[in-house]
Amino acid sequence: MLKNVHFLEKPEEEELKQRLGKAREKLFGQQMLLKDHKVPVLVLVEGWGTAGKGSLIGNLIQNIDPRFFKVAPMEDAPDEEEKRKPFLYRYFSKIPEAGKFMFLDSGWMGEMTGMCLHEGMSQKDYEQRIESIRRFERQLTDNGYLVVKLFCHISQKEQKKRIKELIGNIDTKWRVSEEDKWQNKHYEKCGLVFDRYLEDTHAPSAPWYVIDAKSKKWAELQALDILTQGIEIALQNQSLAVPLLQNVFPLVKMPKLAEVALDQSMEDKEYKGELKTLQFQLQELHNRLYRMKVPVVILFEGWDAAGKGGNIKRITEALDPRGFEVHPIASPEPHEKARHYLWRFWTRLPKTGHIAIFDRSWYGRVMVERLEGFCSENDWKRAYNEMNEFEKELHDWGAVIIKFWVQIDKDTQLARFEERRDTPEKRWKITDEDWRNRQKWDQYEVAVDEMIEKTSTSYAPWHILESVDKKYARIKALKIVIEEIQKALKG
Repeated sequence: MLKNVHFLEKPEEEELKQRLGKAREKLFGQQMLLKDHKVPVLVLVEGWGTAGKGSLIGNLIQNIDPRFFKVAPMEDAPDEEEKRKPFLYRYFSKIPEAGKFMFLDSGWMGEMTGMCLHEGMSQKDYEQRIESIRRFERQLTDNGYLVVKLFCHISQKEQKKRIKELIGNIDTKWRVSEEDKWQNKHYEKCGLVFDRYLEDTHAPSAPWYVIDAKSKKWAELQALDILTQGIEIALQNQSLAVPLLQNVFPLVKMPKLAEVALDQSMEDKEYKGELKTLQFQLQELHNRLYRMKVPVVILFEGWDAAGKGGNIKRITEALDPRGFEVHPIASPEPHEKARHYLWRFWTRLPKTGHIAIFDRSWYGRVMVERLEGFCSENDWKRAYNEMNEFEKELHDWGAVIIKFWVQIDKDTQLARFEERRDTPEKRWKITDEDWRNRQKWDQYEVAVDEMIEKTSTSYAPWHILESVDKKYARIKALKIVIEEIQKALKG
């Protein structure tokens, strides 16, 4: 893209001034439409060192109400905390709320190309990261985000001139980094890496725009035209359904819930003995996980009163409290609902060596949100692939992913509901919503069967816990957790 870029001719000064004024007014007016239509806008500004990325962002935000935007400088390398999370974590966590702007001063392109130039990234790792980035950007646009990607381009001669001028002034020399100097010295090499990245991540839904950044005002006008046109199109396309993608991930064949036998049981004496042995094993494994910096994600889904909490308790009893966190997932808070539905899970991922346990999870998208009409049919049908992609990111990061469905029958659930209702110290566990959900048992069963069928991948398969006998389910869950962790530590 950089090799063959053809810029528009820069207008004369008077025309440039007039067009800038109109473009600024247009963006100022569009911000209220974005707010009313709840369209989030993510603007990624990349480019050569000293090309004026910060100045460009500063000029663009002058036309937006300060309540509706944030700016995140991302030029610095990930800190130690961010390095212990997946590559895309620091960017997914920055996505804006509906109706607002987020401007990133450099981002995943800068980090990726920096690794290629300075760390000698392998072809395999490069291709894997590129695929992650394509999925990330596509998921955002599929979920209603406008993603605007700008690359500020200047020549080697212009960059050298700017570096010299900045260094020559005591008040601006701090703005020139060693990386800027290195880039100019290795301009051709950097250009090849930048060009390859731009080509590999240029997509119809999130295209790259290369801006002639030699003149600040001309660069601003180009960016304003691109941004305002993008907003117009995003508003027009808001009601369009997104094409569903075919699954490309290897699936594990799973039984229907109705086919799962629920007559397994365990005697108290056997249960107590196994519980003690297995918890000791898990305790030892947790120490090894921390030493080897392997992250673990465990999620529990299941029928109300199936025993999710009891299973979680028996697992956490064996863990160092400094190395795990349990996330009870309820209805999203307003700030969570205003973002991509996976945002609240990306921001709850464990650090390497730690364990995150989710009491309910992202699969609510294809169960309660599907059946209660909290998202459109296109949203939940698209979510199967999006969740497989999310878990693939976690797997490629090195995480152990363990997914449990806790299974009981309708009669067992009724008996447990009635016990909770009739026992004062357990009454807090039963709600009107639980009774309402029970009336939709058959609909939920259809949804769960489809969920398990379409998201039980080879790298993140579902495990069904037969939980009419809670003791049996707890021991089975512990055994699976231990087995999966052992496999990861040997790998």
